[in-house]
Amino acid sequence: MNSVHGHPIAFRHRAGAGPQVLFIGGFRSAMSGIKARWLDFLAAQWGFGFTRFDPLGHGETGGDFLAGDISVWRDDALTMLDRVAQGQAILIGSSMGGWLMTLLALRRPERLAGLIGIASAPDFTQRIEAALTAERRAALARDGVFFRPSAYGAPDPISARLLASGRENLVLDRAHSIHVPIRLLHGTQDADVPYDCSLALAQKLTSPDLRLLLLAGGDHRLSHSRDLVALAQTLAEVGGDSAKNLATL
Repeated sequence: MNSVHGHPIAFRHRAGAGPQVLFIGGFRSAMSGIKARWLDFLAAQWGFGFTRFDPLGHGETGGDFLAGDISVWRDDALTMLDRVAQGQAILIGSSMGGWLMTLLALRRPERLAGLIGIASAPDFTQRIEAALTAERRAALARDGVFFRPSAYGAPDPISARLLASGRENLVLDRAHSIHVPIRLLHGTQDADVPYDCSLALAQKLTSPDLRLLLLAGGDHRLSHSRDLVALAQTLAEVGGDSAKNLATL
């Protein structure tokens, strides 16, 4: 499957008679992660359709990470929604995926069955720009990129292209009316993306059924067993009668 930008996109798709679920991962994460595999398991148990993928520069898709940006990764997710997922879809976005999820919801409102954000990081490039040191500004001007230390491995490459694309795709600068159930999950001990980010997103989304769930002690990954149970319960709730009894887990 090729993106509108021409690069191939690696993905996994499970057909199902119930709601269709599209999982959108985070910055430098991959579809092989714990949350993606857990959701795949739930989809199989409950008969949901399920799609997960790696955008440009991530996981099995690979390619030049610095050629990606918010617009490119948004379009990769749109390709999955338009060409792979079938019918009404529950969009589940993790970290940066919560931002991309919102961008998709605004572009394809007719396809929505629900939104679930996991430690959502809308407009995170704005926070990076606000914290730029003189040294990093110089690196961006000179090299077009600087490298930010990461708690998860190699430093994160932050490019001028990424920051510019972020400014073109902001979602916290205005209100949005989205008429489907919305659930935003966030850990209270998230050291990477504070739960204020999900609160800010909740304040910009107008829905007749929106809830922010703060998970006590949860970190950014929200991959502890108790967090995964909360995610399963949330998906069952948004999926409605199509979800089978959680006692089958």
